[in-house]
Amino acid sequence: MRFDRIWLNARLATLVPGKDGIGVVTDGAVAATGGRIAFAGPMRDLPAGWDSAERIDCAGRWITPGLVDCHTHIVHGGDRAREFEQRLAGATYAEIAQAGGGIVSTVKATRAASEDELVAAALPRLDALIAEGVTTLEAKSGYGLSLADERKSLRAARRLGEKRPIDIVTTFLGAHAMPPEAGDDKDSYIDLVCREMIPALAAEGLADAVDAFCEAIAFSPEQTARVFAAAKAHGLPVKLHADQLSNLQGARLAAEQGALSADHIEYADAAGIAAMAKAGTVAVLLPGAFYFLRETKLPPVDLLRKHGVAIALATDCNPGSSPLTSLLLTMNMGATLFRLTVAECLAGVTREAARALGRQDSIGTLEAGKSCDLAIWDIEHPAELVYRIGFNPLWARIWRGQ
Repeated sequence: MRFDRIWLNARLATLVPGKDGIGVVTDGAVAATGGRIAFAGPMRDLPAGWDSAERIDCAGRWITPGLVDCHTHIVHGGDRAREFEQRLAGATYAEIAQAGGGIVSTVKATRAASEDELVAAALPRLDALIAEGVTTLEAKSGYGLSLADERKSLRAARRLGEKRPIDIVTTFLGAHAMPPEAGDDKDSYIDLVCREMIPALAAEGLADAVDAFCEAIAFSPEQTARVFAAAKAHGLPVKLHADQLSNLQGARLAAEQGALSADHIEYADAAGIAAMAKAGTVAVLLPGAFYFLRETKLPPVDLLRKHGVAIALATDCNPGSSPLTSLLLTMNMGATLFRLTVAECLAGVTREAARALGRQDSIGTLEAGKSCDLAIWDIEHPAELVYRIGFNPLWARIWRGQ
């Protein structure tokens, strides 16, 4: 067997399901052919007579799957540093939103920006994540809130994947907030999302999934269910910003709708978590927003463990509540704030993050047949990736075998 490229003398964290912990292989190798993993395992198990066009000696370094950031709002105009000042002075996220700030202020800046300007603004944020070994990233819309501006945002997200060696998964989040011109008529706006935006964006192939913000300051469970019905009618999977600020039974709604993930879920209850377990809906925890908003209500991690719900971690990179562009720091926050284990954190930004995007068959673990997306780390133990703060030990990042 002849490989295109092989990485030898490495320690592997395969993250393969069913393996103990993170699936450690000592004295391991990963080989690529045609951009996919052709072999991942102990060097002693390499096929007899193997050869490779290129050999890389990793000298005992660790290889993990390429990291997956499964929840970001990376495409947007402007920033909200002034709102950060307001929160430091005592204003709450809800109070700022009700006063016309929050998401709506970013909507104004995003609408004013051209597609090229949105791409240019997002690239430094994307580059920071790539520099830490991210090989797949989800980019949500939701700061346009009109068909033309949502289309512009999703096209900008697609272009990020053309300008950088990374897979960009796009999510339409039209049900994010009320556009300024819509007043308080939420039902009419949801009609627009369902009848015009989703059909058009699905037909143009700009959205890989549909998301909604189910919260008192956003949309009700009934309105969210309408969005999900429209998404499914056009063949798009769904996910949900659920139970972040209160318990509107968003986790249960996400599960009942067969959502890929329910995200935030600080206020989710036992019934909601049990429903997620039954449906296979992934819990995406977002410690950056928890930290930045100085929240105190912890997500129900013990319930997630008890019911066997898959736990993913993501940056939630956005201008208002999580201006975070480090998945390594996200892991540290997941451990220190939410008391996740090292294994849970590593799985949360690889295997389970891939599951949250519906991409578990192609990325997230070191297994033959999957895309050869790797992060190679100059560390002595995987715990360093969670333990260190402000330190990036990435030695090499491999995307599709390159």
